[in-house]
Amino acid sequence: MKFFKVFVLVLGLLSLAPAFGADLKIGWINIERIFREAGPAQKATKKLEKEFDKRQADIQKIGKQMSDLQTQLDKEGMTMSEADRSQKERELANLNRDFQRMQREFREDLNMRRNEEFASIQERANKVIREIAESEKYDLILTDVIYASPKIDITDKVLKALADK
Repeated sequence: MKFFKVFVLVLGLLSLAPAFGADLKIGWINIERIFREAGPAQKATKKLEKEFDKRQADIQKIGKQMSDLQTQLDKEGMTMSEADRSQKERELANLNRDFQRMQREFREDLNMRRNEEFASIQERANKVIREIAESEKYDLILTDVIYASPKIDITDKVLKALADK
């Protein structure tokens, strides 16, 4: 539905341009590429990796403990006493519960921090895009399209402007 509205708007603007005797200047930006290649985005990604490395290592450590305990139960479960096997199974269930909780909290915290970091990058990118639009007299700049000709792609200009700031 959103695409259809944008499509109708663009078609309407394109149909009006000849009537007013003016050429419509349109630009397109690949936002995914901005978030992937822009210097601030790469810095934010490295910052997040560094911030969450220890927690990820802790989760992997518990995963290894679970795997080792499961292997021990598989190999020695039949020869263990009922009490020992039951105790190991409870320990495995507790580790699994902790593992699941830690993974969920890790994902939630990482997503929240990623959203915070990338919100500031998007704000900076929007400012740069507005500056480019005003200085180069663009009538319309789009980000969400199915196809855009390379001649209207101004993503490189935005990346360069973000790198300069």
